[in-house]
Amino acid sequence: MQLQLHSDLQSRQSTPAEPAAPTIPASEGQPAIACENNADFMNRLETAGLQMKLIVTSPPYNLGKDYETRTTLDSYLETQRSVIEQCVRLLHPQGSLCWQVGNYIDDGEVVPLDSVLYPIFRDQGLKLRNRIVWHFGHGLHASKRLSGRYETINWWTKGDDYTWDLDPIRVPSKYPGKRHYKGPNVGQLSGNANGKNPSDVWEFPNVKSNHPEKTVHPCQFPVELVERLVLSMTDEGDAVFDPYMGVGSAVIAALMHRRIAYGCDIVPEYVEIAEQRIQTWRDGTLRTRPMGKPIYDPSLPRGGH
Repeated sequence: MQLQLHSDLQSRQSTPAEPAAPTIPASEGQPAIACENNADFMNRLETAGLQMKLIVTSPPYNLGKDYETRTTLDSYLETQRSVIEQCVRLLHPQGSLCWQVGNYIDDGEVVPLDSVLYPIFRDQGLKLRNRIVWHFGHGLHASKRLSGRYETINWWTKGDDYTWDLDPIRVPSKYPGKRHYKGPNVGQLSGNANGKNPSDVWEFPNVKSNHPEKTVHPCQFPVELVERLVLSMTDEGDAVFDPYMGVGSAVIAALMHRRIAYGCDIVPEYVEIAEQRIQTWRDGTLRTRPMGKPIYDPSLPRGGH
């Protein structure tokens, strides 16, 4: 979902930082987050000579929510272009850029944001590795079209030599004991003993009222979504950055897996919540939905959990 809360799409490049900027670079277990517009924050990262192995975020969708001022689609795209260009400059040569978006609705017409953002990423010389579909079961009900129940994560890299490790995010095989019944491998397991590739369709809940991670943020990232990206696209000690941090779900996911976390947002309330969540993580009391937990099914005993 939309990760960052903004009061004005046009002002995010010029809003002054409040409070004082954090120390950069960050360190393991000590993230650098700020109530600061992403242009200024990224300038400081560049000045420090830092490169991010993973940049993961979800920008506003230009829907006129409380945290944004609705503008023309062309104006929105130009703002996005500026942020994306700066992200690419920060991206490690072997890094990944993951942009999670939904749809922009214009007078009842659906505009898939990843489709109109695609040329901007291509203009930067990036290569699209996956268009990941995140499916969730709950959301607003539409009356004049089918109700939307998915969003997309576009995974981009600078080149063909990028960090990638499938093993940490494998899922259980459908037939874990299946074996070859003929040929040179007869009798041996036919699948990977660690599980199968989870595919490019991910299904887990979005953050609604009964979700353990729910804060006052209306469009909050689930931590498990970012965990999959962190585990498969970075190594321990790598830097992870969210330019639209919101309440810090991407920062939390990075910290959970011993990565160096950076993030910024221009809404003080959400930065304060992010700081509180980080402290709760340090205390060992932060509640998150575990990665890989089955989705609740009311037809099964205890929902299948």
